[in-house]
Amino acid sequence: MTKVEFFSDDKGIYGFKIEGHSSDNCDDTDGKIVCSAVSSAAYMAANTVSEIIGDKCEIAVDDAFIEITVNDISESSRVVLEGLRLHITELSKQYKKRIRIITEV
Repeated sequence: MTKVEFFSDDKGIYGFKIEGHSSDNCDDTDGKIVCSAVSSAAYMAANTVSEIIGDKCEIAVDDAFIEITVNDISESSRVVLEGLRLHITELSKQYKKRIRIITEV
């Protein structure tokens, strides 16, 4: 199962951590699709915030792991991260046994 944790404060989301695989084994086609969808969305959000918007971030990436914390976050980056949360939430509704969402306040 892929675990997605969003970091937020009183102004909104400022980061996220995604870890784990959504697939059970190498032959698990649905799991591979979910993993790909989650990974692609996470990388797009991280790249948009850091490279397009230009907010300074702490980013860690490893196998089945990505974490981003945005320092001194702009409103534009918060919107991108809210979009990521919406995207992941909708995926989790469709694939309930493959994605678990945690929201930290």
